Amino acid sequence: MNSKNIEKPTQPKKRFRINRGFTLIEVMVVVAIIGLLAAIGYPAYTEQVRKARRADAAGALAGLAGALERHAVETGGYEGAVKTNVGSNTTTDTPAIFSDKSPIDGNERHYDLKISDATRSSFLIKAVPSGDQATDPCGTLTLNQLGVRGLEGNQGKTVDDCW
Repeated sequence: MNSKNIEKPTQPKKRFRINRGFTLIEVMVVVAIIGLLAAIGYPAYTEQVRKARRADAAGALAGLAGALERHAVETGGYEGAVKTNVGSNTTTDTPAIFSDKSPIDGNERHYDLKISDATRSSFLIKAVPSGDQATDPCGTLTLNQLGVRGLEGNQGKTVDDCW
């Protein structure tokens, strides 16, 4: 036998499937992963935003306390640091010597700053949450003339958690 006459067996042609996109299962797996990440990430993000706004309010309270101390040095007491209603002699709890909101600059308002009790020798100031911050579980931040920090209306949070 001549080796030239022997035919080699031919291999069957392989048919390759050309992938032109994603399958429905692949898309659904990706959507599920994105949903899981969003479910974990979004609450963590919103809590960090709340903490940042709370820290800004704590700084604004410290600024208001400093303004009250300057006012006391100039006038001999803490009283008289609030705005009075126009046309009457009644006072409000809105500071006249400092910004009435936090953040202090800008158009946003996440906390209302209030002087709830100011006498000749003592004061109690508050940062009351408003707007998006109203659901903050820490509630209202308070500060007095001795630098004692506190909370009002908190939902199981401690001063160390919120300040």
